[in-house]
Amino acid sequence: MDNDRRPRVVILCGGRGARFPEETQVRPKPMVTIGGQPILWHIMKLYSHYGLRRFVLCLGYLGNVIRDFFLRYHEHSTDALLRLGAATEIEYVAPCPEDWEILLAETGPETQTGGRVLAVEKYIDTDYFHLTYGDGIGDVDLDALVRCHQQAGRLVTLTGVFPRSHYGEMTVREGEVTSFAEKPELTRAPINGGFFVVQREALRRIPGDVPWEREPLAQLAAEGQLSCYTHRGFWHCMDTAAERDRLNSLWPEPAPWAVWRRR
Repeated sequence: MDNDRRPRVVILCGGRGARFPEETQVRPKPMVTIGGQPILWHIMKLYSHYGLRRFVLCLGYLGNVIRDFFLRYHEHSTDALLRLGAATEIEYVAPCPEDWEILLAETGPETQTGGRVLAVEKYIDTDYFHLTYGDGIGDVDLDALVRCHQQAGRLVTLTGVFPRSHYGEMTVREGEVTSFAEKPELTRAPINGGFFVVQREALRRIPGDVPWEREPLAQLAAEGQLSCYTHRGFWHCMDTAAERDRLNSLWPEPAPWAVWRRR
């Protein structure tokens, strides 16, 4: 498929991040940095590694911070030659390092996630599109995710992940602790890690300004139209300062999500 007709990647970037006030009083959560770059940039690098370079950013709370970052991205990422005078000229001496098409879509500061998706429906120009959150990252194999979606033949596929527990877990038999694991991987059941593939038809299941994770996904599941791609690799969300610090501790190496840096 030609790059200008590859499915768009819709990223939900408009929430307030109420559990992360240390950062989100001054910036939206997708702009909190890992290794000096916003987590949103890391998410976009993951998608572009798989040839998905057409992005729709659903802006809301402090959306101008995201606008300003990308509107000045070339200016801040390459050398520039200035010719000062009556008409100042600016010449970038190198191309922009990212070959991205970014649609900055204002979807409102209070809009729910389902409402944000509906707000950008007019920009969806392929039979299916990618959808994810602006605060979770992982080494998800996006090609395998699409294959899973196509083989399942359902309207939506989500990525099921197995994050590490915040607590140690014990196995207890008749009052005796038989094993103990410090913050083990949760293996009993996956949780919704985002990284959706969505058929355009599925937008009809969004009744209005509602959370995408509630009525729409519940209805799709009830209809047998929701499938799960199981990802047992690295995945991590960033809801708190502790989670921000953990992600920063993993950068730059071996940064398990940075598949674009692997040789």
